[in-house]
Amino acid sequence: MSRPVRDARRRIENEHPEIIEGISHCADHVAEPWDTARTTDSDAVSKRLRSTLEATGLLEQLPLVLADVVAAMGYELRAQPVPAPPYVVVTSRGPILRATIEPGRLVVRFDAFEVVRDDDLEQPPAYRRRDGIYLDISLE
Repeated sequence: MSRPVRDARRRIENEHPEIIEGISHCADHVAEPWDTARTTDSDAVSKRLRSTLEATGLLEQLPLVLADVVAAMGYELRAQPVPAPPYVVVTSRGPILRATIEPGRLVVRFDAFEVVRDDDLEQPPAYRRRDGIYLDISLE
């Protein structure tokens, strides 16, 4: 893990634990009505997660987290991030923050759901709620 990636992870974990916790609560809300531990409807997962993040005000806070992380890494953003692509994308796995900075493309994933594939390749992938949030950061 590179130093900028470690700095980004440390910044999120130390300065934004309420964001991680909030995303986790939103993901719990998304998975609550499922009749099993998983679903194959990726659109429903991402749409419901996005609306829940929006309703709680977390979606509006994610660009601020991105700007703070980039500053903590010692870089500057080219533009003010907004809670929409390309800066913030809500997927069936969770929210993703993205920014292009001096050394490359910063990608911060808050994985709330994991993809579960069946041995039968004709079956669609399923999405299962993770235990907590898996924070994945890369600089590409």
